[in-house]
Amino acid sequence: MSTTPPRGARSGPDDDEPRPEPIRFYGTSWVEHTRGYRIRRAALCGLAAAGTVAGALLLWFLYAGLAGSGTAGWLRALVVVALVMCSVMAFIRTWSGYSRPRGEDAVDESAFRSIKVVGFVGVFAAYAVRSAVEAPGERLLRADHEAAVARFHRRTAKRSGHPGRRARTGGRKPRRS
Repeated sequence: MSTTPPRGARSGPDDDEPRPEPIRFYGTSWVEHTRGYRIRRAALCGLAAAGTVAGALLLWFLYAGLAGSGTAGWLRALVVVALVMCSVMAFIRTWSGYSRPRGEDAVDESAFRSIKVVGFVGVFAAYAVRSAVEAPGERLLRADHEAAVARFHRRTAKRSGHPGRRARTGGRKPRRS
């Protein structure tokens, strides 16, 4: 969680309260579902679905080009299997990135970058389906933000408001005038 206040933030007693992390295309509007959150989510869901359809159409043209060029049947089947497997793996990796926190022993996502590029249809499909429910990654960030705010409030509730009012346990006694 970021503890730096955004530009134009109010100053006051809650300046140290944890700030929510922004989500791409949503900023921090996902916290309170304000500033056109639902419209943005619907638009991005539609764009991702259109990207999924356009990508599938592009891959179909690729297959038609292979079939029209007289390529062997086994090679066309191999290309189709590779594209389908990459799309499925990309969908699963993308979906799990939106719904489960990464563990300590998680594999680096850059290792799957080439699979996600080849299986871009799966990435678009995962984004479209997740956007239909919530902003992608919102559930994880909301849990992190709520935990950070709860820790902050527990930490500040234990403090005394004025250090001079605290009971002294030892040492010097306060001076009386």
